[in-house]
Amino acid sequence: MADETIPTEPGVAAAENAIELLRRERDQYLDMAQRARAEFENYQKRSQKDRELERRYANSSFALDLLPVLDNLERALQAAQQGGDQGPLVQGVAMVQGQLLEQLKRQGVTRIDAQGKPFDPNQHQAVLQQPSAAAAPNTVLQVLEPGYLHHERVLRPAKVIVSTAPAA
Repeated sequence: MADETIPTEPGVAAAENAIELLRRERDQYLDMAQRARAEFENYQKRSQKDRELERRYANSSFALDLLPVLDNLERALQAAQQGGDQGPLVQGVAMVQGQLLEQLKRQGVTRIDAQGKPFDPNQHQAVLQQPSAAAAPNTVLQVLEPGYLHHERVLRPAKVIVSTAPAA
């Protein structure tokens, strides 16, 4: 037998072409729906992450407003100690300062330990540079105003004096 092919009618070929076009269109819409779903899921995840970050750092501005109060309490204690005063007023101010520090700590606010550490421009603000033979260059010699972190973000950088190499 020679090559036997079943002859198709023109209407059958047109129907098969129409079915193939519909399959492609269906696949295209299915792909679009899957992409839209994935984008929506990503949007939901981003929104959830943004809400969590917002909640975590919601108290930042309030804590930043309290830092000058904390600085003034510390200055008052230092002045009283330099004057030799250890009376009940000084003890009361020290208790208030301790309570304020504890409340800030509960909210995730901690002091940046800068004294004697290498200068970090992300956490420290250099106010002065001072030549020093005793410390390595770019070391914090003195903290003028303490800095604070809120969780892992810098709330206020520490104002510091940084060492430089001594003049030759």
